[in-house]
Amino acid sequence: MPALTRSEAEARARLLDVHHYTVTLDLTGDGDTFDTTTLIRFTARAAGDTFVELKPDELRSAELDGTPLDPAGLTDNRLTLTALAAGPHELRLDTRMRYSRTGEGLHRFTDPADGETYLYTQLFLDDVQRVFPAFDQPDLKAVFEFTVTAPAHWTVLANGTTTRTGHRDTDGAAVWTSTPTPRISTYLAAVAAGPWHSIRTEHAGLPFGIHCRKSLAPHLDADAGEILGITTACYDRYHEKFTEPYPFDSYDQAFVPEFNAGAMENPGLVTFRDEYVFRSAVTDSERQRRANTIAHEMAHMWFGDLVTLRWWDDIWLNESFAEYMGYQTLTEATRFTGSWTEFAMERKPWGYDADQRPSTHPV
Repeated sequence: MPALTRSEAEARARLLDVHHYTVTLDLTGDGDTFDTTTLIRFTARAAGDTFVELKPDELRSAELDGTPLDPAGLTDNRLTLTALAAGPHELRLDTRMRYSRTGEGLHRFTDPADGETYLYTQLFLDDVQRVFPAFDQPDLKAVFEFTVTAPAHWTVLANGTTTRTGHRDTDGAAVWTSTPTPRISTYLAAVAAGPWHSIRTEHAGLPFGIHCRKSLAPHLDADAGEILGITTACYDRYHEKFTEPYPFDSYDQAFVPEFNAGAMENPGLVTFRDEYVFRSAVTDSERQRRANTIAHEMAHMWFGDLVTLRWWDDIWLNESFAEYMGYQTLTEATRFTGSWTEFAMERKPWGYDADQRPSTHPV
C-alpha cells in the first residue's frame, strides 16, 4: 500500500474542505470484525479528482451524493473520487472492518482475569482508516460524531461526552451517541468501549472521569485521589498560563490494556497504558513519571489538538512543547517540585543518545 505523500496531502488540502464525519459503529459481534457506516460531508473548492482512504475487510457499498460508486474502485486502500464538481458533497460508505491485536486501529482485548472484552482506538499516525474511511491527513480537520451500538453492560467513551440514548429491539444492545467535537484531525478521533470501572467527578464545571478494566478496579480506587488531584491541578495551572480555555466538553482518562505506547492525547479521551494503574507498592519516581505523563498529555489538548501540525515533519515541535509544559506545570502545580531533576537524569540523556546515532538528522 502506498503511503500518503506530502505532495498528495498538499494537493488534497488545496481541493477540499472537510466539514463533518458521522460515524456509526456496531461492536456487538463476537468475531474478528465490526461494522462501520460513515457519512463524510465536504466541499470541493474546484472541480477535480481525489481519494478517500480505508482499509476494510469488506467495502459493502459507497455512494457519492446518492450515486453508487463501484466498490471495485478500491485499490491500495484508496477509493478514487473522480470528476468532483465544485461545491458541497456527501460521501457515504458501509464497511466491515477488522479488529486489531497489535494496538493500531480498533484494538480488541479479552481480560484473562474475568473474560470481559475491551475495545479502544489508537489512530496515530494513519490508522483511522482501519476503523472508518477518512481523508486521513492532519490538516484536514473536521467535526466528529459517533453513534455506537455495544453490549448492554458496556460503557462507551469518545472525544465528546457520551450518552446512552436507546437500545436495539432485537437483542437489547445499547446505543450510545457522542456530542460533536470541535474541528480535530482524523488521527485524534477516539472511541473506547467495554465494561469499564469508572470514577467520575466534576471540576470547573467540566465532567472528568478515569476508567480501567474491572479486574483492576481496587488498584484504581486506591490511587484515584492522586490521579484526579494531579489532573485537576494541571488543568487549573494551564488555565492560568493560557488565555485560551480548554476547548472540549469533557476530560476522560482511560487506562487501557496492551497499549503499544505510553499514552495518546486524544482530545477529551486520553488513553494510557494500564501499567500506570499500579498493582503494588511503587517508588515515588514511578508516581512522578505517571504524573508527568498526565501533565504532558493535557498540554497536548492545546498544542497538538486545538493547534495541530500541518504535516508530520513538525511532530518534534508538538512533542517538545508538551514535554516542556508537562515538566514545568508538574513542578509548579503539584508536589513533584523536583521533576526537572528527572528530566535532566532521564530525558536529556535520551536525546544525547539519539544525537550520537548514525540516524540523527536536523529537525
